[in-house]
Amino acid sequence: MSQNLPRTDLLDRLAARTLAREHASLHRRLQVIEQVDGPWLVRNGQRLLGFCSNDYLGLAQHPQLIAALKQAADETGVGSTSAHLICGHRREHAELEDVLAAWTGRERALLFSTGYMANLGIQQALLSAGDLCVQDKLNHACLLDGTKLAGAELKRYPHVDVAGAARQLASRPQAAALLATDGVFSMDGDLAPLAELATLAGREGAALMVDDAHGLGVLGADGAGYVAGQGFGQHEVPLLMATLGKALGASGAFVAGSAALVDGLTQFARTFVYTTAMPPALAAASCVAVRLARSENWRREKLQALIARFRAGAAQLGLRLANSPSAIQPLLLGDADTALAATQWLEARGLLVTAIRPPTVPAGQARLRITLSAAHDEAQVDRLLAALSELPQGAHRPGHL
Repeated sequence: MSQNLPRTDLLDRLAARTLAREHASLHRRLQVIEQVDGPWLVRNGQRLLGFCSNDYLGLAQHPQLIAALKQAADETGVGSTSAHLICGHRREHAELEDVLAAWTGRERALLFSTGYMANLGIQQALLSAGDLCVQDKLNHACLLDGTKLAGAELKRYPHVDVAGAARQLASRPQAAALLATDGVFSMDGDLAPLAELATLAGREGAALMVDDAHGLGVLGADGAGYVAGQGFGQHEVPLLMATLGKALGASGAFVAGSAALVDGLTQFARTFVYTTAMPPALAAASCVAVRLARSENWRREKLQALIARFRAGAAQLGLRLANSPSAIQPLLLGDADTALAATQWLEARGLLVTAIRPPTVPAGQARLRITLSAAHDEAQVDRLLAALSELPQGAHRPGHL
């Protein structure tokens, strides 16, 4: 029999959780950016040199993207007005999907509104209760959430530990299985051991899925991404997801693979079927971004030179960087209070570098997530290094953790 206990008030519970996060120095607050000019940002009236954007190639404000967006908006309007399967799939969407498929070496591509929705949709369409999904412990949250949404069993392996992945797959040898990994890890900037994972997936009969959001545009001979740069095509990596809002400077995401995969996702990926298509003008701008990313190799060359300059300077200063060859260069600080103090100290000196704290990263691994862009120049990188060298003693030295 019911004891007539009062229900828990959901809003009160949420408020209590929020207060607990604030007490732990983990509270997040929106900060309004008032103006953007390349790597420069204006916030609260202060002009800051930003090292926290994912605009790796410096394309977000490119005049050709802006012109394509304006022209397409003049012709098609702003919103697509409908889901793709009703009347929202426009010529601009179809053209972008063809361009992305050709660039990544796949038969077909399918657009999603965000990378989060793409990763949810892939897994919800593929996986069912009783299936197995094996994932790197540092995969993006949307990959983890996708497995939970699908109702499959999620098993995680230690970061980039292929033997650990093999043990997890072997634990349920009869289950239909998906092996999923980031290509470039978003918080650490390091790379998945793709060759070994592809071999493992082939041996175990698991489908391999790679989220190449931070590799597309940056890696590969013409920027086609980490997967392409490693020489892996549709057979080795049948499920490829990447986003348009990072190196391409636009917004949205896509899944690329076989024609059968795309047809299946069109039928069963709820985050595709039941949502409004991205604005067609945005798709038109994204097509231009792909063309620029493919043809202007100097952007990748400049970015790689800046990464090398930053890492060399950081090594001379004894800064504790993660082992990252990518545009993401985390400076490990340890606790959340130290990371917050560091970002505030840098902001007072005209630099915007975001503190990343739990639960985004594991407890004890708070860091400054420094990101470099082809929009930066050497003097700006040197300015950042000079500021980091003056951080309060102990906040950035080896062994601080």
